[in-house]
Amino acid sequence: MVILAEDAQAINVGRLTVQTVEIASKTTAIRCLDWDRERFDVEFGLRNGTTYNSFLIQGEKIALVDTSHRKFQKLYLEIVAGLIDLNKIDYLVISHTEPDHSGLVKDILHLAPGITVVGSKVAIQFLENMVHQPFKSLLVKSGEGLDLGNGHQLKFISAPNLHWPDTILTYDHKTRILYTCDVFGMHYCDDHTYDEYFSTIAADFKYYYDCLMAPNYRSVLAALKRIENLEINTVATGHGPLLRHHISHGFDNYKTWSLAKAKTEILVALLYAEDYGYGEHLVHTLGHGCTKTGVAVELIDINSGELQEVRELVSQAAGIVIAMPSQYSVTAQCALNTILAAVHQKQAIGLLESGGGEDEPVYPLRNKFQELGLVEAFPPILIKDIPGEKTEKLCEEAGTDMGQWLTRDPQSPASNLTSKKIQSINRNLEQALGRITSGLYIVTTQKGEVKSAMLASWVTQASLRPLGVAIAVSKERAIASLMQLGDRFVLNVLGEDNYQGLMKHFLKRFPPGANRFEGIKTYPASNGSPILVDALAYMECEITSRMDCGDHWVIYSTVKTGRVANVNALTAVHHRKMGNHY
Repeated sequence: MVILAEDAQAINVGRLTVQTVEIASKTTAIRCLDWDRERFDVEFGLRNGTTYNSFLIQGEKIALVDTSHRKFQKLYLEIVAGLIDLNKIDYLVISHTEPDHSGLVKDILHLAPGITVVGSKVAIQFLENMVHQPFKSLLVKSGEGLDLGNGHQLKFISAPNLHWPDTILTYDHKTRILYTCDVFGMHYCDDHTYDEYFSTIAADFKYYYDCLMAPNYRSVLAALKRIENLEINTVATGHGPLLRHHISHGFDNYKTWSLAKAKTEILVALLYAEDYGYGEHLVHTLGHGCTKTGVAVELIDINSGELQEVRELVSQAAGIVIAMPSQYSVTAQCALNTILAAVHQKQAIGLLESGGGEDEPVYPLRNKFQELGLVEAFPPILIKDIPGEKTEKLCEEAGTDMGQWLTRDPQSPASNLTSKKIQSINRNLEQALGRITSGLYIVTTQKGEVKSAMLASWVTQASLRPLGVAIAVSKERAIASLMQLGDRFVLNVLGEDNYQGLMKHFLKRFPPGANRFEGIKTYPASNGSPILVDALAYMECEITSRMDCGDHWVIYSTVKTGRVANVNALTAVHHRKMGNHY
């Protein structure tokens, strides 16, 4: 029997609520309602709070689909324990590993160590780095199933990049429920379990799509195609109300919005062999670097994808990235031949090894693409060891280079689009904005093995209590991924009598993975970041908030300590003539 929302159990602590609702036979939704949340990560502001939805399926075997945010730790664990003995749960299905859905995985594993974690290959890899303890796991691919008994036959559907690289959807054949995590959800907190009054939530549904799904609209279209033949009674989303009354309307909206974007945006095709080496993980990382520049990405496994699908994707793409498959795979060889036949001049190409030990050689294939007239967006990435932070950063920067070439290079397919954007700004406004002067600074940071730096001019003191500064950082900058909440950096102030050398050095275009500090004198700050010896002054900072400002993040940080090398020297000043560039 389905229990209506107003009859559901609830435990309240302030403005946090945990609600349980039976949504089908032996299937319970555990909805964690966060009434007052005003911002979701750094991506967008919230107008109506949000929910984190988890689900319990009880067949002969028992599965928990996703967990919740850490802020619900006590409430969530208490109510799940009230529904079922945790040690009787056989499987924990991870739709994706973003912390708002997997924040309590470690707690569940601690309380019930016998659980088998079910997820995509990438999800299991991510979890291994998150929980730091051994656990039983089951890797699933698209189309594979898991029988819970009593008719609860689960089917898994791959949906990478919606909106994380490890996303899978789960379909229960008995209840006809599709568990989608972020896909088709919305940040909306309400007592109503379902979407009865869609008109009241339509704006939030579209806002959520625009912020989270639109950047990966091609992955949206691919996911819609994979689920089009399923009979779906309920869409069990990870955020907001579940879809039951307006499923087709929601699907149609996603398709319409995504097709509209497909007509105008630039695409990078990422091709890899799923079960070989580290290629899948590396192209996901590289794809993230691409999306920072505003281009779309689509991934395809060349060992399982139809050759026609490969051909269509490659012919439509402005950029192509290949993680080299095994040289002994006949299927992969056919796919490579298909790719070579489908490419055309002016496309950008990038190649990387998969690290599987028997990779297809990079350089002969590179020569073939160059003979066909393709432009190399970044040098081949060679994997000699197990990929770590440095390799991941190298791949991310290579993806950003690819995206920047496609959106900025005068000879690229996107040159006309870029020119129109620049010309659309009123010239008088450009000149007025250009009269805003600023100092010159170099931001330096180190996180683990990875160091980075950038020349900055959009810097200002932002608060007195506590002492704080704000810095505008382009989303395309390599350093942006190292400047998240809680990260630390050094703000180096350049002096007017000694800035040219440092400015020239850090304005250079560094190849992916290059050492930005080569030839520069530094010493470590107490927070681990490099201090420039030749800087006029420095401040050690810790990031406490980030605000999305179009093509930039505005990063606010509290200042922990600092020093001036020469109290009589002045800060270098940056003057601009126009406001549409630095």
